[in-house]
Amino acid sequence: MKKTLAIALLVALGAMAHAQQPARATVTKSTEIFTVVEKNPEYPGDDEALYQFIASNIQYPEAAKADGKGGMVYLTFVIETDGTISDVKVLRSPHPALGEEAVRVVRLMPKWKPGKQRGKKVRVQYNLPINFQLQ
Repeated sequence: MKKTLAIALLVALGAMAHAQQPARATVTKSTEIFTVVEKNPEYPGDDEALYQFIASNIQYPEAAKADGKGGMVYLTFVIETDGTISDVKVLRSPHPALGEEAVRVVRLMPKWKPGKQRGKKVRVQYNLPINFQLQ
């Protein structure tokens, strides 16, 4: 009898605890970041427009010029489901000032056309090399 009463009490307490939990939204925002998708994100226009945007906005940092540094800066960033850019990071840079300038220019970019997976817009990680050459 005591065992049955204890089990009933536990079941009742469990039901009460469950009833007190707030209702959960049925729609959840995916935080998953894809690296490979069925449809890649697209810069407005095409790749050539992307390169033109970078070339017209990039400024060679004086500190890198003074140190005689140039080369490839590798960046990674996330293209969100609304096309905005987030989480811009330098993967590799021959000089800190070059990495900072590359990040600045990427943050200036207009919204992209987001990537898609199974017909739905998803967050996509994108890697971009930017070459700095001293003349």
